[in-house]
Amino acid sequence: MEINIRRAEAKDCERILELVQELAIYERASNEVTVSLEHFTESGFGKNPVWWAFVAETPVSDMANEEENKNSIVGIALYYIRFSTWKGQVLYLEDIIVTQEMRGQHIGTILFERILQEAKEKGFKRVAWQVLDWNEPAINFYKKYNATFDGEWINCTVVL
Repeated sequence: MEINIRRAEAKDCERILELVQELAIYERASNEVTVSLEHFTESGFGKNPVWWAFVAETPVSDMANEEENKNSIVGIALYYIRFSTWKGQVLYLEDIIVTQEMRGQHIGTILFERILQEAKEKGFKRVAWQVLDWNEPAINFYKKYNATFDGEWINCTVVL
């Protein structure tokens, strides 16, 4: 199957949020996605973007058909830049998502390798992300890249 990887555009945000919701269901947190489409789009494509993404899409026969174009996106990798006072800038992979029906076709690998390439092109020395401790398929995937897993740090959040 032919897969095209390209930078996300504002018109992709609705589909990206659909994939985010699919991930939330998989991660047993379907009610946790509360971001609006407007805020999401502004945050990625407004005056001061704070996130960037790549989309994986399959070819469609009629690119003029908006519904087909939307459905051609089968995966995303969304990232932002984090700053470490010890290490400098770090590319932080927020989400890598491949729709359930397309898993197992190496789309996640293609997206992850595009993220690694992006980090190298930008001169970053590190890529960081989180993975749920029960998500064995993802953990095994990242082990193929010799990723290190840090059990020492605890995630903290304050809801305002």
